[in-house]
Amino acid sequence: MSVELRTMTVDDIPAVHQLETELFPEDAWPIAGFESELAQTETRRYWVYEDQGRVIGYAGLCTVLPISDVQTIAISSDYQGQGLGRKLMNLLIDTARELKALDVMLEVRFDNPTAINLYESLGFDTIHRRPRYYKGGIDALIMRLQLEKETNA
Repeated sequence: MSVELRTMTVDDIPAVHQLETELFPEDAWPIAGFESELAQTETRRYWVYEDQGRVIGYAGLCTVLPISDVQTIAISSDYQGQGLGRKLMNLLIDTARELKALDVMLEVRFDNPTAINLYESLGFDTIHRRPRYYKGGIDALIMRLQLEKETNA
């Protein structure tokens, strides 16, 4: 496996959107959503995983202090279970910490136990449940990771 992680560019949007549509057919972001996110360079950071020129994962973070929000995270079905999602989540958490966020927030479909287990293993706690948030009437869990304040001594 020759997977590389790099910053997402506008040229990646078609491939990212295709993967988004495959993984989240009911809730896929439109292409314009990704274009808008990448245009907001002061508050957004996005990355892609690539394997031999093929986008196989992506993630995005929005930081408006004191909070960082996980905007999106996805790994191609063919690559799940290899730790790539965990590595992406750790990158998002580390980036939030570097940007001096106090909390990392995310929302996840209630019917996605694999993702929920990953987030809980990283220290996220469920703080709220939004009924019928996703298409098909699926609830969303709102999860938070409280980051420790870094002290400059």
